[in-house]
Amino acid sequence: MDQLRTLLQAKEVDFAIIQHEKPIRTAQEGADYFGIALGQTAPTIVVKSEEGYFALIISGSRGRVNLPEVSERLGCNSLKMASPQEVQKVTGYPVGSVPLVGLVLPCVVDRKLFRYPFIYGGTGEPHSTLKITPNALQQLNHVVAFLDERIGMGNP
Repeated sequence: MDQLRTLLQAKEVDFAIIQHEKPIRTAQEGADYFGIALGQTAPTIVVKSEEGYFALIISGSRGRVNLPEVSERLGCNSLKMASPQEVQKVTGYPVGSVPLVGLVLPCVVDRKLFRYPFIYGGTGEPHSTLKITPNALQQLNHVVAFLDERIGMGNP
């Protein structure tokens, strides 16, 4: 967590790290806990292709992501969800705690997140949440693509 705080302070990003007693496991739990719109929650999902791993930072309102469409956008043959063991290995964090920023993986960011002044997501630790501006995602990650309003949406 100190590494995250140091990175955010060094880049002069507007942020807050919010502590909570229980881990927040779903976007809906996060929206309810913080009293925010579901779309302001920003889970980080790790997927893999023949090229390697990617982090998808999506709006909690998106529902399921259509991986074939995202794969096409990235120029990959296919994408599939990384296993919990793979997520831990490539990020250093367990599923559900992958931080929003400072990732070594190439990132795909959901444009829906830019509707909000702040978004809420992982810190790398299950008992805290990062509140940050969506623009900071571009500043602090290696963003290789965006999901727009249409692409990447699957049936919930």
